[in-house]
Amino acid sequence: MQDKSTQRAIDGYPDVAIVIPTLATRILYLEQALASIRSASIEHIHICIVGPSTPELTQVCERNGVEQFVNDPGKGLAHAINFAAGQLPSSIKMFNWLGDDDLLKPLSIDFSRSQLVSDDRASFAYGACDYIDQDGEILWTNKSGSYTKYLMRFGPQLIPQPGALMRKSAFDQIRGCNTRYKFAFDLDLFIRLCQIGHATYIPNTLAAFRWHSDSLSVGGRRSSVDEASTIRKDHLPSFLAPFSFIWEPIIRNIIFFAGVRMTKQSKKISK
Repeated sequence: MQDKSTQRAIDGYPDVAIVIPTLATRILYLEQALASIRSASIEHIHICIVGPSTPELTQVCERNGVEQFVNDPGKGLAHAINFAAGQLPSSIKMFNWLGDDDLLKPLSIDFSRSQLVSDDRASFAYGACDYIDQDGEILWTNKSGSYTKYLMRFGPQLIPQPGALMRKSAFDQIRGCNTRYKFAFDLDLFIRLCQIGHATYIPNTLAAFRWHSDSLSVGGRRSSVDEASTIRKDHLPSFLAPFSFIWEPIIRNIIFFAGVRMTKQSKKISK
């Protein structure tokens, strides 16, 4: 799948973009997320915010030098990401989205971009991710390695979406996020990206995912777990699908109760 995505954009335009979907209800976290993107590369990164058109959000964009604002169509998170991706400048060859309460690590984008430049068959790159509480204290670090791209087809989804970096051409080829899903569409996206290329692992901590009750995937934990189960079953080979009832209930419970333990730990630390 060799294309021009490994070439630095000409005329000084950035070739990497980060989309931030936001409801503009967590302004402090949002500003921290924006600052983390600026520290994630020595190059200029194009930032696109997709959210409601409010005076406060306009001020945040102006204050932080955000290059692009896209008005959220209001059809859900997956649709918002797809819509914003479709509005990115033509110079953008690689991109990802970042939750408005999550963070990128310093130089993380440079690590990911370098990996994609050196491997033109890779559809996306990913690395380790810290799980932090609402105050930024580390709860756990997901250091899952390259095996996770195989595990996600049959077990827990351990590829951290924050910190990953995709080729824009690969995202477009599979028509972006599946808007059928509300919680676990990143799992579906990664499976489909692996069908047209491969995932490449970086042994660095690239991002921090904030674990708190207001997070979509945390607050809707049971729904997220059930939706991921549906996605795994949909992507199983036809000869295995009829037997998924054997292991799927076990996998769902393992994932759900791991999240419950994480929530309890975050509450203990924040006291």
